[in-house]
Amino acid sequence: MTWDEPAARRVLRPPADYRFTASVRALTFSPYDPCARIAAGTFWWATRTPTGPATLALRPEGGTLIAEGHGPGADWVVERADAIAGLRDDLTGFAELAAAHPLVAELAARHRGLRMPATGQLFPRVLRAVFEQKVTGTEAYRAYAATVRHFAEPAPGPFPPLLLPPDAATVAATPYWVFHPFGVEQRRADTLRRAAALADRLERCVDSAEATRRLTAIPGIGPWTAAEVVRIGYGDPDAVSVGDYHVPNTVAWALAGEPRGDDARMLGLLAPFRGHRGRVCLLLAVAGIQAPRFGPRMPVRSFARF
Repeated sequence: MTWDEPAARRVLRPPADYRFTASVRALTFSPYDPCARIAAGTFWWATRTPTGPATLALRPEGGTLIAEGHGPGADWVVERADAIAGLRDDLTGFAELAAAHPLVAELAARHRGLRMPATGQLFPRVLRAVFEQKVTGTEAYRAYAATVRHFAEPAPGPFPPLLLPPDAATVAATPYWVFHPFGVEQRRADTLRRAAALADRLERCVDSAEATRRLTAIPGIGPWTAAEVVRIGYGDPDAVSVGDYHVPNTVAWALAGEPRGDDARMLGLLAPFRGHRGRVCLLLAVAGIQAPRFGPRMPVRSFARF
């Protein structure tokens, strides 16, 4: 068997209202993400597993979802394919919480097929989140893509453009100045290298709470970065990106009609949805809701803290 042939295969049966593309899109940084891509209706996701490199291919077929794994880690990714697709996302009780606000209730009903993925991995998301600190989305993606292509390890499987995310041990041993041409200053490079050195310990965290504690103990990583990581690593529906430039304004506008809000106001407005506060923020983003802009136009995903 070659790496072009699937080494493992599984048929998943999502609920009838499941929205495949909308759910897995959270795992891509852009349509051109070198590690994750949606192409011709198939979602391709490259990763490193405890058993070796792997690529997961997910595609809808006749009401089912076909999961195929390539490479030495094929069994690992296929076993977790339902979580990666968001099919382990537990919406129990959310409809009752959503009823506390008419807009949230409407969005919950309209987007009930949207699920939150859980990859079970932290370091690949740390890589992206650290690069997103205090810069525009365009600058963050440029740094992320350049870093992945610098290490340039092809992913297994029949989709040639796909690359594996950088190995954590390799990143930890890379001097900070290597990242400088990618637009990454020493502060973020050093934060990434510190996190990479602790990647094995991070991956052993049993839940979102433990991972948040360990992440925020790393100099340069604060609540914003930790929330961005655990939301995808664990599919944590309560993870709120405290410190984001735009999200507090969006929440204040959507839930209270206030054009500006700070973190405290955001958390107060989200309190009735505890357990699913991050899901509410996701629904607002999917619906394209934004607070009115005052002054110069700024990119939507920009200037987060850390």
